Amino acid sequence: MKAVVRPVVFAAAVGMAALAGGALVAPVDSALGRAASAVGLGASPAAAALPLGAVGGGTIAPMLEQVTPAVVNISVLSQAPQAENPLLRDPFFRRFFNLPDQMPQGRPQVSAGSGVIVDAANGYVVTNSHVVENAQEIAVTLKDRRRLRAKLIGRDAATDIALLQIKAESLTALPLGDSDRAKVGDFVVAIGNPFGLGQTVTSGIVSALGRSGLKIEGYEDFIQTDASINPGNSGGALVNFQGELIGINTAIIGPAGGSVGIGFAVPVTIVRSVMEQLREYGEVRRGRLGVAIQDLTPDLAESLNLKGDEGALIAKIERGSPADSGGLRSGDVVVAVDGRAIRSATDFRNRIGLLRVGTPVQLTVVRGGGQKSVTVRTQR
Repeated sequence: MKAVVRPVVFAAAVGMAALAGGALVAPVDSALGRAASAVGLGASPAAAALPLGAVGGGTIAPMLEQVTPAVVNISVLSQAPQAENPLLRDPFFRRFFNLPDQMPQGRPQVSAGSGVIVDAANGYVVTNSHVVENAQEIAVTLKDRRRLRAKLIGRDAATDIALLQIKAESLTALPLGDSDRAKVGDFVVAIGNPFGLGQTVTSGIVSALGRSGLKIEGYEDFIQTDASINPGNSGGALVNFQGELIGINTAIIGPAGGSVGIGFAVPVTIVRSVMEQLREYGEVRRGRLGVAIQDLTPDLAESLNLKGDEGALIAKIERGSPADSGGLRSGDVVVAVDGRAIRSATDFRNRIGLLRVGTPVQLTVVRGGGQKSVTVRTQR
């Protein structure tokens, strides 16, 4: 069976009143129960990963007591897309059959996702862009059951990150960790709102780092985890055992729609960069250098007399671009950006694409068998 990469938002077409309040509870043999079973909710869960004697004699409860108030449930009211015949778009066809000028609207739909409070003083909540796409109303439910209307500050589809704002007292924010320091094998927990059930915690490990090529988003540098992630976990927290946010859960590979132990989170280094721009501009203003790049394959590395095959090869320079005026050349191999190693062309694109317009950036390049430092300034 072919694996399918899915965003993990949980949606159901319901009435308008569903957003106003009240929990949706259904027996297992109801429509919701059958849907949950279809995507694997009733299947045997994967064994949870937990280190022996991790915290407090084999429990992470003390850590979770500190961090779970910062993870929220998100309900989004939108209009479900309605299938239509292309003829209905023709005004002459509509006039001939005396059809109304206004196209019929789709049914109201409520989808459930998750979010993370990252700034308690200002009420900022980070979630996935796809969770709030086409939202008409957004409601946030805190762990203490307070239900608040949320304002969309901005969203960035390329990284699948959105920033919301709520107004409330006594909020708890989750401290941001350093996802660049995460290692394969680190224990993590995923906190979210799977299947709209309410706040749920699952555990696992970091399975892989720097995952890309999944064609989920424009900028991909995912943390892969085997912590159970299901529809509704979108926008939720991936937390290390120090109680720090290291990623925002965004997608799974699951042929039937449920968790098979392969989930993906946007690293907090990307989240932080996007969040700052959304807060300031309401959008992400990406810089560019004006280069065409490609991966450094072993064959290319050998032909260039390079010892390793990590880096990004500059294949072409756009005339008059920041790269051109900054002294970069075709054939240069970028091995570091601002002192941080570059693994691949995708890694380089992510680093540059998340910089603000006008940001000076120092590139370490290999040229003619030696290393050279070049400073360029990104432009829009």
